[in-house]
Amino acid sequence: MTPENAKSDHSPGTSENVRTMLKMARRFLADRAYRDAHAACMTALQSDPTCGEAVFLLGILTADHNNHGKAIELFDRALSADYQAAEVHAQKARSLLALNKKDLAVSVAEEAIHANPQDAYSLDTIGVVLSRAGLHERAVSFYQSATEKAPGEASYFYNLGAAQQFMGHFDDARTAFDRALEIDPSLSKARVARVSITKQTQDANDLEALRAAWSARDVQNVDETLQLAHALAKTEEDLANPAGAMAWLEKGKSAKRATLPDRAEEDRACFGAAARLGQTLNIASGTKADGPVFIVGMPRTGTTLADRIISSHSSMTAAGELSDFSVLLKRATKTPGNLVLDPPTLDAATRVDLSEIGRAYRQSVSDALGIQGRFTDKMPLNLFFAPAILSALPGSRVICLRRHPADTLLSNYRQLFATSFSYYRYAYDLKDTARYVVEFNRLIAAYADILPADRFTIVDYEQLVDQTEPEARRLLAHSGLEFEEDCLNFHKSAAPVATASASQVRQPIYRTSLNRWKSYRPMVDEALDILVTEGLMVPSELD
Repeated sequence: MTPENAKSDHSPGTSENVRTMLKMARRFLADRAYRDAHAACMTALQSDPTCGEAVFLLGILTADHNNHGKAIELFDRALSADYQAAEVHAQKARSLLALNKKDLAVSVAEEAIHANPQDAYSLDTIGVVLSRAGLHERAVSFYQSATEKAPGEASYFYNLGAAQQFMGHFDDARTAFDRALEIDPSLSKARVARVSITKQTQDANDLEALRAAWSARDVQNVDETLQLAHALAKTEEDLANPAGAMAWLEKGKSAKRATLPDRAEEDRACFGAAARLGQTLNIASGTKADGPVFIVGMPRTGTTLADRIISSHSSMTAAGELSDFSVLLKRATKTPGNLVLDPPTLDAATRVDLSEIGRAYRQSVSDALGIQGRFTDKMPLNLFFAPAILSALPGSRVICLRRHPADTLLSNYRQLFATSFSYYRYAYDLKDTARYVVEFNRLIAAYADILPADRFTIVDYEQLVDQTEPEARRLLAHSGLEFEEDCLNFHKSAAPVATASASQVRQPIYRTSLNRWKSYRPMVDEALDILVTEGLMVPSELD
């Protein structure tokens, strides 16, 4: 995505020299030649200190260097100089989103839309803001417009495909990913995305293309290496070769793991801080269930399935995976660092007005997503904030998914998480994943002892699959909802799913993922030994 082809709106008095500098600055930004782009903008400003476009381009340069606070100042200056509003508002919304100000980002994106954007860059950026705010259905039209305006830009087709995937439009998503690859065969994320939604068979698979992409990859780009390894692993798995799948996963994960500091100690500290928080806060029981329902747990343990069952109720809306509560808590505690989940923030939660955070949370969801009634929030990491959530929102309920520890181990190791998201770093190593599973189970056992049973409950994935209706009724009752038949027909819901389960939850309940770990032995045995040693499995399960 580049601003190079965006339409400039020079004032009639703009000199030819300034016009030339601005065109050069856009081209330099497109090529990531930031020093040259900066010099061109400064030259334009020396000739015309009121040039809003030069200030706007400096804002993009600044945002590209992750200084989003300063970028927003520059975008506001550009607006004050009467530079075209659509382009500036779109980029300002992008920076607000990067600062975790989702409600403001959506509001500013609406201003960009109202200004009738015409250039592909702005249209795509608006789509990105809407997508990351959870408004996938609205985002699709902006991505489509961007691809029409710039049919040679592969990244726009990739973004379109991702949004269509979340909407469950898998054929359209494949078409978009294929077009992205036609334009840029080296766009690995498009190839990976295509494989993720396409069952690979002996007669029709992407193995040859993936192997060619692996050989041609930039070995210094560990994220690309990781993505391709996951796609190759998924293909080998579809072709009934679990040993080959595990070999590819180790290749990709070891490359990424080597570039990162270990996070195991930080993870253990977070689990400990969450347990302390549960012991410290005095959480009321017997409150009316009329607030949000938070669905938590480790990823790939049935959280999306539970969410779809509950949000299929006529009184509920699926809000997606929201970071709003953790962001608001971080701001209120004013703890140092840029991570919203860390031990100091969890420890400081007892010293802030949680009821005010609860009010701000509901307002944030309403402002960003337009949800007025009850809703589900299925951010798995809200597990750590569960005691604070229950204290802040008396009408809330928390449902925690639990899965067989060996299947949890495998499903997390097999998952390709966002590489910029440090909280899932454990998944780069099988043994680290096993230790994380141990800590997770210890925490939820502590929660079960500490938190009111009518506010916090644990649901076993296997029970939800084997006894769907009784468990669905229990989920709904815990949430203060009457049973509705639509909750058993969750797979018919058209609501977006922006998780790795996007295709699975559009099918009726299936059992093929139960006990999948057994097919991956002996490759996972060393990690399973940790689960046995820590009492999560019995030795006879490995016989």
